[in-house]
Amino acid sequence: MDILVAIKREQRKLEKELGKLHHKLGRVRAAAKALGHSAEREVLGAKKRGLSAAGRAAIVKAAKRRWAKVRKQAKKVAG
Repeated sequence: MDILVAIKREQRKLEKELGKLHHKLGRVRAAAKALGHSAEREVLGAKKRGLSAAGRAAIVKAAKRRWAKVRKQAKKVAG
């Protein structure tokens, strides 16, 4: 019998928590509705920005310089 009482108690607790969550969800939906379509755009996510060929080339060049420096340091330590 104690198990049944514990299960019922847990059920009531979860139903109460669910009611609180429904209430919070209603407030969030009301706020989104008040903001209008601007809220929908933010939820969907921003557009990804592209990287130009020149920008990508600059990044590649910098990475190669960094790795060359690392290899040079490794040579000094090893040799």
